[in-house]
Amino acid sequence: MGEMLQFPANGHQATGYLAVPPSAKGPGILVIQEWWGLVDHIKDVCDRFAKEGFVALAPDLYHGTVTKSPDEAGKLFMALNIAKAGVDLCGAADALLARPEVTTQKRVGVVGFCMGGQLALYTATEHPDRIAAAVDFYGVHPNVRLDLAKLRVPVLAHFAKRDSSVREADARALVKKVEAAGGSIEAHFYDCEHAFFNDTRPTVYDKASAEAAWKGTVSFFRRHLTA
Repeated sequence: MGEMLQFPANGHQATGYLAVPPSAKGPGILVIQEWWGLVDHIKDVCDRFAKEGFVALAPDLYHGTVTKSPDEAGKLFMALNIAKAGVDLCGAADALLARPEVTTQKRVGVVGFCMGGQLALYTATEHPDRIAAAVDFYGVHPNVRLDLAKLRVPVLAHFAKRDSSVREADARALVKKVEAAGGSIEAHFYDCEHAFFNDTRPTVYDKASAEAAWKGTVSFFRRHLTA
């Protein structure tokens, strides 16, 4: 139900996948990819948000490259220029806010998965003038440095207790750091593995946890994204 589009991002053209709800209007949400790239799963997540009444845009941070190989995904993940990715995300937020379908005229929401979860927090800290609320699904990226003192928007976080990429102890430590810095965070821990939300990966997908996290995410954005 969505389409690919281009948008300006600090002097260059970026691309992304946009999904608009049947009503042709709704709050804006940025959807940030996992380390595989802008794959069909992420596009499907945008479509699902659109069905719930949101206008969802997933910027392509790998600029056309996608992979199913964990080794190649790891290389793309580590090679990602965080500063340039931040520019693309800022441009994507501006592109959303400029669209006539978007009812949130000042700020949008952001949600990310794995690598994208960490980038969702990064975007929220670096661009509070554009981001109203953030959702982190088991975020991890060793090159993303978060200045939590600047995190002043509500955060919802979903973590897995059996996650080998983001250990439960590290996730709980992050929650405490956000709270110590004066931030607002609601964190949920599920008895499953990393990437439990990705229904294209049957070895880790957990239907019950994914559905609970999705329901909570939609409710969270409905509470915090207003015109």
